[in-house]
Amino acid sequence: MSLSRFLAKRYLLPKGRHAFHHIINWTSVQGMTLGVMALVIVLSVMNGFEAEVKNRIVGTYAHVMILRYGADGIEDAGRVQAAALQNDEVVAAAPFVYGKAMLSAQGSADGIVVRGIIPEEEVQVSRLSEFIQRDISGLDLSRDDDGRPGLILGVRVAENLGVTVGETVVLVSPVGTKRTPMGFIPKMRTFEVRGLFQSGMYEYDSILAYVGLKEAQSFLGMGDRVTGVGIKIVDMNRAQIVADDIVDSLGGFPYRSTNWIDMNGSLVSWMKIEKLVMSLILGLIVLVAAFNIASGLIMSVMDKKKDIGILKSMGATERGIMNIFVLTGLIVGLVGVTLGTSLGLLACLILDRYPLHLPSDVYFLDTLPLKVQPFDVLIVAAAVLVLCFLATLYPAWKASRLIPVEAIRYE
Repeated sequence: MSLSRFLAKRYLLPKGRHAFHHIINWTSVQGMTLGVMALVIVLSVMNGFEAEVKNRIVGTYAHVMILRYGADGIEDAGRVQAAALQNDEVVAAAPFVYGKAMLSAQGSADGIVVRGIIPEEEVQVSRLSEFIQRDISGLDLSRDDDGRPGLILGVRVAENLGVTVGETVVLVSPVGTKRTPMGFIPKMRTFEVRGLFQSGMYEYDSILAYVGLKEAQSFLGMGDRVTGVGIKIVDMNRAQIVADDIVDSLGGFPYRSTNWIDMNGSLVSWMKIEKLVMSLILGLIVLVAAFNIASGLIMSVMDKKKDIGILKSMGATERGIMNIFVLTGLIVGLVGVTLGTSLGLLACLILDRYPLHLPSDVYFLDTLPLKVQPFDVLIVAAAVLVLCFLATLYPAWKASRLIPVEAIRYE
């Protein structure tokens, strides 16, 4: 063992009248541990939140949607689907109809968004089948023996109306109302609830209802037109590029596109900003701990002047003296990083096994999501160790610059 490492360990565990330095060292370790642990947990939560929100957004809607300018919709949905499927980055394409309506049941009413789909095609572009609380048969939206079409309802809408699978609801549309001598009569149609879906996103679960494509076209007065074509692609992060390619292949105007990023741009930006801000705030804890290391080493240098003077008079180099105090600070930092990382990962494991429940109307999700990114953990550990190293440089430099005669004279 080198002299620098031997003395660094001795200075970390002083005895007698120097025991106060031991308290300072362990205070620094505790601060470093707390800061690293908090950073690991918060970054994992933010990564989990971002990943979960993306999965649920993309699970409910397709990666890309091809639309048409104006309110008439797309008449040649088959051509749009064919053009999309010719792109090598496209996995599947499915038409959909989109409109607003009122849903009533058992004396209650709620405003909803109706999405008309072809179930066997929709499951290829979204994760709707995974969100259904019953088996895949819940996607059967055809008319039953009594002539009632099926409907899949968001779980929050069902709770608000007090209905469940097998019960009937009445869909009321403002489109296609009839004018009579008694006034306007809205278009109404009775549907049977065939399934409930729960995406975990409150804004979707509390407003969406799925019906068959033909039923939606008839109910919303769209004829054979569709609102758009949903498209699933290989890499969701290339949504804008693929969307532009498809629109270009269709000849551009009057076709246009939107994608999951455009629809949720503010949410995606907010998550990135929040992750950065939280990291900076929690990084202050680590910064304070680094200052504790620096102040502790400065006090140690002042207290060890005689030792430093004797070492230099015996031939110790300035670099050797610096190494003693740099190693002392790095050991404190390494212990803090190791403990903080271990406790942070342990806390993430516990929270993943026993997730905390969140108010879904506030946080979009029902439970606290977690996703540990090894790269983030390594970045935190490396950044903290670099900070600890920088904190040791000034005290170590001061120690190396002491003149042996003066250091011994005043002791």
